[in-house]
Amino acid sequence: MEEKVNKDYKQEILDIIRSRNSPKVMREKLEDYHSNDIAQVLPDLQLKERENLYRLLPMDTLAEVMEYADGADQYLEEMDLRKAAWVLERMEPDDAADLLKESDSVKKTAWLELMDDSSRAEIKKLASYDEDLIASRMTTNYVTLTSNLTIKEAMHSLVDQAADHDNISVLYVLDEEGVYYGAIDLKELIIARQDSKLEDIIVTAYPYVYGSERIEDCLETIKDYSEESIPVLSDDNHILGVITAQDVAEVIDDEMGEDYAKLGGLTAEEDLNEPLRESIKKRMPWLILLLFLGMGVSSVVSVFEKVVAQLTIVMTFQSLILDMSGNVGTQSLAVTIRVLCDEKLTGKEKLHLIGKEITCGTFNGLILGALSLVAIGFYIMVFRHMPVASAFAISGCIGISLVVAMLISSAVGTVVPLFFKQIGVDPAAASGPLITTITDLVGVVTYYGLAWILLLEVMHM
Repeated sequence: MEEKVNKDYKQEILDIIRSRNSPKVMREKLEDYHSNDIAQVLPDLQLKERENLYRLLPMDTLAEVMEYADGADQYLEEMDLRKAAWVLERMEPDDAADLLKESDSVKKTAWLELMDDSSRAEIKKLASYDEDLIASRMTTNYVTLTSNLTIKEAMHSLVDQAADHDNISVLYVLDEEGVYYGAIDLKELIIARQDSKLEDIIVTAYPYVYGSERIEDCLETIKDYSEESIPVLSDDNHILGVITAQDVAEVIDDEMGEDYAKLGGLTAEEDLNEPLRESIKKRMPWLILLLFLGMGVSSVVSVFEKVVAQLTIVMTFQSLILDMSGNVGTQSLAVTIRVLCDEKLTGKEKLHLIGKEITCGTFNGLILGALSLVAIGFYIMVFRHMPVASAFAISGCIGISLVVAMLISSAVGTVVPLFFKQIGVDPAAASGPLITTITDLVGVVTYYGLAWILLLEVMHM
């Protein structure tokens, strides 16, 4: 149903833009739609239609549309330089900074030069932070008050600043030297008595983060408090900006996207509209590494040529061992990466995690090994017409191999990301394909090694 509503909005907006109504009528009709809905129709418009839309929309609305539009820089290129600069000035500074950082447009230097000094300085400041620092995601759209004000004076200051800053649900308080002091909920300011002191309603224990912190290191702190916005401080405790709830949602989405890409063996996230060459570049590095690791697995198999030559039936069940060890390793990897989102994890808790995953893998292996012993034993005896002793010897070897392989794979799927985290490497880089290749190696050595020892050396089959 939701998809149908969005589709109807899109068509309605297209019909308005393509109508022969006067500019005043079209502008009034477009006011009924959210900027995001208008942004979604931009790719469906012809160049002349978009140029007409740029003339129709008020500058502030056009700026909001550009904040929601994918590839907004290409639309700014269609405007004259001065108008594009005006739009950038009216965009949220963090959105404008992101747009300019990601843009390859030859005009972006000219856009910056045509902007007013304060907007240009603000955007350059935001764009100067590294992508992995939390300061790169903050906005400068916030209101500050000084702690020595009365309630009445604070209300006047709020009204003055609200003309330029609409993020007013939380107000940030500074001391006389401009150092961060605490925060006030807007509701508390509204209901406070005018003759009261501002200090009476300041929450000095309000959460904050430092701009120099890595995103992944402070993400848990931001999520735990679930505030409308959280201040970002400089190293000398002055406010640089704030992280809003929307910023947090975008950060979490980006972090999850990056982790998901790494779990899939990609060097970076990709989308449906990405050029084929870029997709190949993102996938090829891991595939090359896995190719050589796969060669290593194949080389190990060649060591056990004697087992394969004398007991060709063991080849039939190789994929079973490899698949199950790979599945268990991937499960442990997923659990471990999720647990490692908590930056406060202690050494004792990490050891508990390793123990739990190994125990879980072992018990799962015992259950599946017992099932394999019975089911595969009967299969070999009935369908391959082998003696009972030989049939169950082979199935017993498979069952034991499952237990050992699943035990080791669960340990590998837990210890590898923990090790990566310890040495400062993103644990998601211990991706699914990498763990699967390692567990394949474990499965091959376990299965053929046990077959060699138990079936050839002990039972002389």
